[in-house]
Amino acid sequence: MERKNFNVNGKKYELITDPEEKLVHVLRKQLGLMGTKMACGNGQCGACTVILNGGLKRSCVVKMKNVPDGSVITTVEGIGQPDSLSRLQRAFVKHGCTQCGFCIPGFIVSGTKLLEENESPSREDVRHWFYKNNNLCRCTGYKPMVDAVMDVAKVMRGEEPDSFLDYVEPADGTVWGTRRPRPSAKDKVSGACQYGADIGARLPAGTLQMALVQAQISHGRILNIDTSKAEKMPGVERVITYKDVKGKNRIYGVVVFPWSKTDGFERPILCDEKIFQFGDAIAIVCADTFAHADAAAKFVEVEYEELPAAMNALDAMEEDALEIHPGIPNVYFEQKIIKGQDIDQALEGSEYRARGNFYTQRQPHLVIEPDVGFSYMDGDTLVIQSKSIYIYTHRAMIAAGLGLDPTKIRMVQNVMGGTFGYKLSPTLEALCGVVTLATGRPAYMEYSGYQTITYTGKRAPVFMDMELSADKDGMLTGAKFDFTMDHGPYSEFGDLLTAKILRNVANGYHVPNIYGSGRAVFTNHAFASAMRAYGAPQSQFGSEVLMDVLAEKMGLDPWEIRYRNVFRPGSTSPTGDELDVHPLPGLLELVKPKYERLKAESREFNRKPEGTLRRGVGLGVGVYNVGTDMADSAESRIELNPDNSVTIYNTWEDHGQGGDMGVLQTAHQALRDLGIRPEQIHTKLNDTAFCPDSGPAAASRSQFVVGNAIVNSCEKLMDAMRKDDGSFRTYEEMKAEGLETAYTGNFTTAPFCTMIDPATMQYKPVITYMYAVFLAQVEVDTSNGKTRVVSMTGAVDVGKIGNRLLVEGQIYGGMAQGIGMALSENFEDLKKHTTMRGCGFPTILDVPDDYEVICQETYRPQGPFGAAGCGELPTTAPHPAIINAIYDACGVRITHLPATPDKVLAALERV
Repeated sequence: MERKNFNVNGKKYELITDPEEKLVHVLRKQLGLMGTKMACGNGQCGACTVILNGGLKRSCVVKMKNVPDGSVITTVEGIGQPDSLSRLQRAFVKHGCTQCGFCIPGFIVSGTKLLEENESPSREDVRHWFYKNNNLCRCTGYKPMVDAVMDVAKVMRGEEPDSFLDYVEPADGTVWGTRRPRPSAKDKVSGACQYGADIGARLPAGTLQMALVQAQISHGRILNIDTSKAEKMPGVERVITYKDVKGKNRIYGVVVFPWSKTDGFERPILCDEKIFQFGDAIAIVCADTFAHADAAAKFVEVEYEELPAAMNALDAMEEDALEIHPGIPNVYFEQKIIKGQDIDQALEGSEYRARGNFYTQRQPHLVIEPDVGFSYMDGDTLVIQSKSIYIYTHRAMIAAGLGLDPTKIRMVQNVMGGTFGYKLSPTLEALCGVVTLATGRPAYMEYSGYQTITYTGKRAPVFMDMELSADKDGMLTGAKFDFTMDHGPYSEFGDLLTAKILRNVANGYHVPNIYGSGRAVFTNHAFASAMRAYGAPQSQFGSEVLMDVLAEKMGLDPWEIRYRNVFRPGSTSPTGDELDVHPLPGLLELVKPKYERLKAESREFNRKPEGTLRRGVGLGVGVYNVGTDMADSAESRIELNPDNSVTIYNTWEDHGQGGDMGVLQTAHQALRDLGIRPEQIHTKLNDTAFCPDSGPAAASRSQFVVGNAIVNSCEKLMDAMRKDDGSFRTYEEMKAEGLETAYTGNFTTAPFCTMIDPATMQYKPVITYMYAVFLAQVEVDTSNGKTRVVSMTGAVDVGKIGNRLLVEGQIYGGMAQGIGMALSENFEDLKKHTTMRGCGFPTILDVPDDYEVICQETYRPQGPFGAAGCGELPTTAPHPAIINAIYDACGVRITHLPATPDKVLAALERV
């Protein structure tokens, strides 16, 4: 140990530190400065950035032996507090930089140092600064951060008043339809927001720290587990194996369609007989410190019989492939979609046909915050706090495995640093629960960055053959396709994903005749979980590329073929349902001027006789559902308080999309007649102990479905408060008259939707959809195959907009993930794809500064105040727009994602 003196945020500290300890842990654990976030652990993401002796340092890779005695350190807390924010923090609030917020302290520290050195940065200066200092963000698409820095620079130079950095509330107090920052924004920019690991650091004495013993092979039989050596290691309290699990030791994977060939109980909490994928949990070491637990985990001896591993769906379908789950075929779910007449007749009678073979990769979610959770007993109830975005269903999914009645499990959602869908599946919830049930003690688990990447779900890869046809007038006549989807070793929602992929092929276009077939397959690669736009990126990739192929065959412009065929009154979706609104023609019209300008600029750029750079432009039409299929529902409760404020209770889970703002804006608009102020609306959210079940934060459903339930609850309260003269009773008057002061609102889509036809998949799955047109301009270096996105535009229609800041932020962030899907992101190689950079995480230089969101607002008749949804739309089809732009640039059409430089270069060599 070493004794050192530091000045941290202007205060002097004398610390006794371990020379090998990382600075981030000393700041967090010894000084309690939780604003510095521990994320990747290898210096790649910048969430832990601090200023050390005048220079920026990523504190997760700085050991204390390298921190000089007398060092001066500034963390985000030293830059500004929630009630005294710095200029940059205020600008980050105003520009909506705080989505999940987990990376934001690092950006604040980094941006502050930039502005100390340069009061007049250009936008490229800012972008290169954040790139140089390894600041990564998965939520925002980076543009809002650059905008914020540029605004602060204007104020510093005296070009704008200090008030320029603050949101100005409308005179009438309106919240709905404004750019009001989310309630959590100030805490997120100042590092005061408490995420799971921050709460976990303050759990009571005696809390067990958990470390996993994980499989290092992808498939095998477990012959023996020997924990004896680990149990004798320092600090170890207990080593938990499957023998300690009181229930059936399986997680229920929610089988949606009864014709699935599995019951959904394939996934063990702790492996007992078999290993199904790399990283599967075999044992849990529980100790007084994580260091002790982690050291002891290496001494748990596991004897395997390694089995052949099917690492992709095509191999798993071979006749001689082992059944991954004995007794269940590897092809565990199959489904068809049939619309219109005989598809072969439709295709053969068509003037134009386009065929293609496509592959979309196993895309990683690449969250900045590692997966984290903890558990404890409250009387006879097991409490689990985690990053869950589906708390009521997660309770049901783990209850049988733990041997508990669901009512004896309380689920609480912590503030979280993004999930993008992977937390629709349980991850460590059951593991924490097992430990607490076995020991009676609180238990805490935090995955490392490596574990978060390798041991959480991924977007399911899909192999697809597809054909589209059109008549002589360029009108689509048919679509025929077949796909195989790799769902990893566990079935969770895999049947639903199969249906989602089927009904999203050529979605957005009226196709009178469709025949599609698809299947979900067990493999030994990473299990598949929900990811943003679940199913659509796989489907719409192939059909959007083939739209360009058809256009070329016909001699039509890619914009023109889309304009002729997009949904209009009288059109029906692939599942045969009529649509409530038809925004796509208007969206195409909105992007056309920029489309024509970028085409002209690209042609002019490409006229240069020298050089290897070529530019091109591409389009993609994206459509996605609002709500879960067939019968979605939600409840929300409102309570009038003694001070005449109100409290809203529901489970609008927030994984960065802005659930806190969604609840506030919807309730405030619904309560306008009361004259209530925003600060009089309180929220208590995402705790099964007192919140009604509002469903998951998934399927872009929250604003629409939960929003309608909020409105219904507000209307019930106001009806009870309303006097004969139209004025409203106070709380005291309500009590005096014996009137209820709390009301539960409900909403269901069931009356508007129909049940699926298993034979044809013709049905009305949801009430409404979201629509987008994506426009990309790329630059391809034909000497090495590297592609750079020069411009990206998303023209979107998400109904009436409740908060423009949130909507723009969602589109920016989603398009950035689409850029990653198109060009770089992958999780295939278990040795290579194990870090953020190794997985192809887009940096600020991979996302263009010409980055635009254009909003069209078409009122949704069934939506709250005309709103639809938003979150998943931006990842539906930006990637085919980029791929189409690559072809326009250099004549190479990439059909197997991602379009890495080696693939593009190889294709160029074949041209």
